[in-house]
Amino acid sequence: MSTYPDAPMGDRTPYQQGVYQQSTPSNRSFIATWLFAWLLGFLGVDRFYLGKVGTGIVKLLTIGGLGIWWLIDLILTLAGVQRDKEGRLLPDYQEHKLIAWIVTAAGTALWIFISAITRLFAFVPEQLGPMTPWWNG
Repeated sequence: MSTYPDAPMGDRTPYQQGVYQQSTPSNRSFIATWLFAWLLGFLGVDRFYLGKVGTGIVKLLTIGGLGIWWLIDLILTLAGVQRDKEGRLLPDYQEHKLIAWIVTAAGTALWIFISAITRLFAFVPEQLGPMTPWWNG
């Protein structure tokens, strides 16, 4: 039986839970990645920022995977498991995760509220138009 020498570890620590853990943090920011994923994720800007150009182009051409890929990347970023091209986690996740979750939830709630109000104002003139001829001009 032959044994193979250990491969050089470089900046990696021993094998843990199925992946190599990087000892050097990523030079990418969690806040920038989160904002790119949330606001411009359908264009793949978050993927380009993380150095994943190939998947960024695919995400751009598919308009964020018709919204599904955009949502998945946003959830991955908010959960703190999004990695850069070298497989390193974003270093400032722990200190900014609470504010990112709060702002994302508030922005989503505001979007739902504005959509409901817009829908209401589109519906009301259709229903009241025959009763109020002065409304139509």
